[in-house]
Amino acid sequence: MIRWLIGTAALAPATLVLATPCAAQSVAITNAKLVVGDGSAPVDGATVVIQGGKVVAAGKGVAAPAGVEVIDAGGRYVTPGIVAGFTRMGIVEVDGVDETNDAAAGNSPFHAAIDVAPAINPKTSAIALNRAEGITRAVVAPATRGSIFAGQGAIIDLGADENSVTVPRAFQFLEYGETGAQVAGGSRPAAMVALRDALKAARAYAKAPGAYLDQGRDVLVNRADAAALEPVVNGRVPLLVHVERASDMRALIALKADYPALRLVFVGASEGWVVARELAAAKIPVLASALNDLPESFEMLAATQSNVGRMKAAGVQVGLGIINDNDARQARYEKQYAGNLVALTKVPGASGLSWDAAFASITGGAAEAIGLGGELGTLKPGRRGDVVIWSGDPLELDSAAESVFIDGVKQPLGTRQAELLKRYRQPQEGALPKAYER
Repeated sequence: MIRWLIGTAALAPATLVLATPCAAQSVAITNAKLVVGDGSAPVDGATVVIQGGKVVAAGKGVAAPAGVEVIDAGGRYVTPGIVAGFTRMGIVEVDGVDETNDAAAGNSPFHAAIDVAPAINPKTSAIALNRAEGITRAVVAPATRGSIFAGQGAIIDLGADENSVTVPRAFQFLEYGETGAQVAGGSRPAAMVALRDALKAARAYAKAPGAYLDQGRDVLVNRADAAALEPVVNGRVPLLVHVERASDMRALIALKADYPALRLVFVGASEGWVVARELAAAKIPVLASALNDLPESFEMLAATQSNVGRMKAAGVQVGLGIINDNDARQARYEKQYAGNLVALTKVPGASGLSWDAAFASITGGAAEAIGLGGELGTLKPGRRGDVVIWSGDPLELDSAAESVFIDGVKQPLGTRQAELLKRYRQPQEGALPKAYER
């Protein structure tokens, strides 16, 4: 079916939190239309086995082990949980209410050292909403205010428990382009000087941490920030960079000549297709905004809905993200955007993605982009037991997540919105709470 197209202090390096929830189930999901999430085609009549919070087997001819719960999928799609490639979920409740917004800290003397993990609120309303839509993991990034460096982001799960952080300090986030220029003093050259100076300071800190002088609030790169950037400059932690313009991407690619260990990941990348061959040659993954086509700014003049398809065709590792696209609440948009990319293959002259590649862009592709493909995003043996059973094609708007497992634990799919619908669909006299009586 053709879909409607929508335009629209020292800090340790990231360490996977490998503890398995005590409620992890042993489950065999049989008679599945299996989607592994690596770009391969769906397989009918397959079985997925989850034990100890992990996928232990998935494919056709896999037998259900004795003693495990067996769920008959009835031929429905069974897929890995969706990995939201870029969000601010769990650190923002209401954008306009500062008390509920922990994304940025403009008055802090620290920038790169800021770690969002302690601020993640597993009870944020957006988490339950997106879990019910089949989202099981999310990349959560801080926002910049006062520096090109926003701080250290985390990978979270959307489970209904209090332990939502999967990987703290998973990456450093940087604003470049127009936003980076503004916070760096007013120009891209100023932003590049700030970036190079910070990387130089991080390298100096790495060589002699005890000799690094902390000169107080007015120093360009204080000790805590330099310590946070040390694993970045040495390649142990990726540097996610929001960048839209092709020339800006080239300037950042050039950094690798002086800092070859840098693990750059571009976020947004509206003009990525222009430099797609260079991105592929430099092995820089992209967490792309899927459907930017109308230039919202001067750094997006070459935006096209064919951007993702063209980058993928050039060999770029692409996952989807939703930076500045209601990114605190609506990770579920990624399913629709992936479906739109499939629809683009039916438009003459456009470049989209096959269904298999589109689904991979919101599962295994997103996980690979952030360096966690060995842990998340697919139903290969050894990966986290994040599994979704769908009512239909998960890239179609009328399909719903019927069962969601995170780390092998079956999740509740109720939401506040659904409860409010029940309350007010047919309100009965006297049935409303006292606060509603007038």
